[in-house]
Amino acid sequence: MKTSHALTQSVATLTGVGTHTVGRLRKLGIHVVQDLIFHLPLRYEDRTHVHAIGALTAGMTALICGKVELVDVLSKGRKSLICRVSDGTGFMTLKFFHFSADQHNIFKTGTWLSCFAEVRHGYAGLEMVHPEYRVIASPDSYIPENRLTPVYPLTEGLSQATLRKVMKQALNQVELLQDWIPDSILQRYQYPSLLEAIHTLHAPDESVSMLALQNGSLPALKRLAFEELLSHYLSLKKAKVAAKVWQAPSFSSPMLASSKEHFLRSLPFTLTGAQQRVIGEIEADCMSAQPMMRLVQGDVGSGKTVVSAYAALLALTAGYQVAVMAPTELLAEQHYRNFSAWFGGFQTQVLYLTGQLKGKARAATLQALADGSAGIIVGTHALFQDSVQFHKLGLIIIDEQHRFGVHQRMALRDKGQQAGLRPHQLVMTATPIPRTLAMLQYSDLDISIIDELPPNRKPIVTSVIPAERRDDVIARINHWVAKKRQGYWVCTLIEESEVLQCEAAEKTAELLIEALPDVRIALIHGRMKSAEKDAIMQAFKHHELDLLVATTVIEVGVDVPNSGLMIIENPERLGLSQLHQLRGRVGRGADDSYCLLMYQSPLSDTARQRLGILRDSNDGFVIAEKDLQLRGPGDVMGTRQTGQIHFKVADLARDADLLDIIQQVGEQFLIDSPHAIQPLCDRWLGASTDYAEV
Repeated sequence: MKTSHALTQSVATLTGVGTHTVGRLRKLGIHVVQDLIFHLPLRYEDRTHVHAIGALTAGMTALICGKVELVDVLSKGRKSLICRVSDGTGFMTLKFFHFSADQHNIFKTGTWLSCFAEVRHGYAGLEMVHPEYRVIASPDSYIPENRLTPVYPLTEGLSQATLRKVMKQALNQVELLQDWIPDSILQRYQYPSLLEAIHTLHAPDESVSMLALQNGSLPALKRLAFEELLSHYLSLKKAKVAAKVWQAPSFSSPMLASSKEHFLRSLPFTLTGAQQRVIGEIEADCMSAQPMMRLVQGDVGSGKTVVSAYAALLALTAGYQVAVMAPTELLAEQHYRNFSAWFGGFQTQVLYLTGQLKGKARAATLQALADGSAGIIVGTHALFQDSVQFHKLGLIIIDEQHRFGVHQRMALRDKGQQAGLRPHQLVMTATPIPRTLAMLQYSDLDISIIDELPPNRKPIVTSVIPAERRDDVIARINHWVAKKRQGYWVCTLIEESEVLQCEAAEKTAELLIEALPDVRIALIHGRMKSAEKDAIMQAFKHHELDLLVATTVIEVGVDVPNSGLMIIENPERLGLSQLHQLRGRVGRGADDSYCLLMYQSPLSDTARQRLGILRDSNDGFVIAEKDLQLRGPGDVMGTRQTGQIHFKVADLARDADLLDIIQQVGEQFLIDSPHAIQPLCDRWLGASTDYAEV
């Protein structure tokens, strides 16, 4: 008798699965039998009917039956076995570059073969290269498949044949799967049962539309995407409930009123209404005895950092330490300078810690953290190394949090866990997150949005121009600098290689220095030492330089109000959200600012559409929504990070229509079906549910 235990058994228990295959399946995230069942095909091959050779055209992938007319081995150039087959309507050449003597012997004149492959143009008409083939008695006796053939995602060393064999065994256990989605929901959205959906997707019959399979509109696929999205949503909601069990320090203090007044009076600007609203939300969280888990979203330049500094003030006044973590040294340095300036009039020490800090300076910093003499520590991921011990950590501020892996964020949180208390967490991002993505990615967090820019901000005028007008742009820089203004020239990534990116920037800087002898130009890129980058940025801030040639390293953390011109080369290589972030480095003063997107011709229709969106909008949230539609979630959030959700079936761009119903069903699920939540999360997230509560 079969039991559900069979689903959680290792794939090693299946026939024909040895140590090597287990290792290869593990690379695909397949550990137990149930993982195989949810490893869906990438695409399908249609072997359900035989095509007449005379009716074929290049580009088709087809099944044919043909009689061998001619066999030859060509030794000229690359050695190959050539076999010509015919079915009476036309002939086809089969070509094999890797072949054996046995194979050569099989292809005797008069032998009938069934072949399946893509049809291409060859020297002697149409051909198939390395087709899958079988010797058959005759075309009349050959029975085609009655279902579409699945093509699964593979890894090196694993063949479709091997995966299909083990998949067949796993699918024999499919009736053991429990359907955790109530019938009422399935009927409401006209979804098939779990068993029906899985059988349809692994072995679709002739009634299933190939187009619906490819474009994701098939109800069987929608049903599994729905279940997967629901499990992600529920796991984060569960984490939010679990976090409320923990206690956190309450930041109430008799000194708070005077500290707040002193802090706000010392700022060189007045807070916007949106900043004041978000500060109120943070203060309410920090006065509670439950850990704050709040995400602050705000467009570039909306003033998130000063809001986080206010949260730090609450912790300091109550006698707790604050850790501020940023993804890059450049951004960490900027935060360190800001926090040092804002807390200059307070009796607290602001320290800085990155991997670059060594020897006595490092030892002194670690000692100040351990004994509590340092109130605020700003740094990179170096903050959660084993050697770092806090005296009384009460608040963690994480900037651009999607750039950190889940494990890194957990490690920092665990450092502050003392005597049953957990630190409050404030997470910031300048990447506006589309509502649909925020709902799934951050439903364990309370979200605050700073949706107002400081009053002196003017919209940035954005133009899209071809690289052929490069000389005009260079001439424009001379006029700009003559007006005592500064600018950036950004060289975007050529390939996924920082070395090549830096080389391109160096070459551009040399050309501009030659073309603009009266302009003070400097270069900054990610491979420079911190001290060197810092010196250049300080010189730029103090207007000792006119033009900064940079890689995308300046995307975050640079604030020079006098710099009102940005030229971005090859903007078509970057995502809209990243371009918007870069553009946000200008427009920080009271004067007009300009951004020139200088593209390489010809532009694809999608690239033209994307650059047009950026030209027409300065609203980061609008841009992020469009970016999600055009490119998908991985690119909107920056490069795919370890801390980011990865889906087996769902595709957020394709399945965006499901997200509204997920939230609605998810809330109902928490009330009506709490027993089903953990099994659903285990099915789709496996061990990753351990990290949901971050």
